Amino acid sequence: MTVADGSLVSDYDYVLPPHRIARYPTERRDESRLLVLPPADAPFRHLRFRDVVDLFEPGDVLVVNESRVLPARLLGRKPTGAPAEVLLIRPFPGGDDFEWEALVRPGGKLKPGRTVVVADDLMVEILDSVPGGGRLVRLVTPLSVQDALDRYGHVPLPPYIDRADEPLDRERYQTVYARIPGSVAAPTAGLHFTDTLLAEIEARGVTRAAVTLHVGIGTFRPVEVEDPAAHELHHEWYEVTPAAAEAVNRARVGGGRVWAVGTTAVRTLESVATDDGRVHAGTGSTDLFIRPPYDFRAVDCLITNFHLPRSTLLMLVSALGGYGRVRAAYDAAIAGDYRFYSYGDAMVVIRR
Repeated sequence: MTVADGSLVSDYDYVLPPHRIARYPTERRDESRLLVLPPADAPFRHLRFRDVVDLFEPGDVLVVNESRVLPARLLGRKPTGAPAEVLLIRPFPGGDDFEWEALVRPGGKLKPGRTVVVADDLMVEILDSVPGGGRLVRLVTPLSVQDALDRYGHVPLPPYIDRADEPLDRERYQTVYARIPGSVAAPTAGLHFTDTLLAEIEARGVTRAAVTLHVGIGTFRPVEVEDPAAHELHHEWYEVTPAAAEAVNRARVGGGRVWAVGTTAVRTLESVATDDGRVHAGTGSTDLFIRPPYDFRAVDCLITNFHLPRSTLLMLVSALGGYGRVRAAYDAAIAGDYRFYSYGDAMVVIRR
């Protein structure tokens, strides 16, 4: 009998009772529960998220992802009257503001040359097919793209939330520090923070640094192979400003720890880190796939949510916390009635 060690995708499978999936956020952002994985073999700690402030030390740096979720889901009808859906993924390279790469439903019907009517002043033309089953589309509207999305777009909630978006999601499926539009899914680890909590953390002598990584549709795609090495991540655009790089490097030189809020912040920092742990400013796209074994260069501590089985995000968490420890933490979270996924509870992984 083979013992699971994190080398296969099936090692990251687990059974989650459906009622463990959080369909709505907690009443207050910082009321979520928090499971802490200390380094070494210290026991797990069960806290409230607002207690996270006590885990920081003066000189640490907290790195957040400032990407803002676009209300990029457009619901409309084909000229026949049949319902149709367009999910805008990203502006099409080389196109103007109104040309986007998108996913469409029903995919078999919405071929190049077809249209989707969203409103009297917004129509979507299907221009071409793109690799991966997507489409190149054009928004036909007298409005600006931002105004059109603000007026007619829906929050692209993950499928497992299993409900239509509601007005509360415009606020709660967005971090309080979201600033730069571009994601089709929230960097959900940051959903637990409030302005007050961030101020308390900074009052402990912790610096906050901001990076940007726009979450793409790849975050929803399952891993369909057994060997993780055979899975390819989609590229996602990132930016690390000189100020953010300086803050991270200053903390490391001073003996402080680098805290990443979410797997997106981890992938951004590790994509621009050198072997000596320094990070460099820059923009680009990354398809970095972090999984065991991985030698982290920039990140010491991770704040994250509980992730889907067999997902690349769960593999990243396991690379930092150790496969066996993270597996035991998930078992403890399921047994302890934690809430899972985007609107669920959080965990902290402190590097060994």
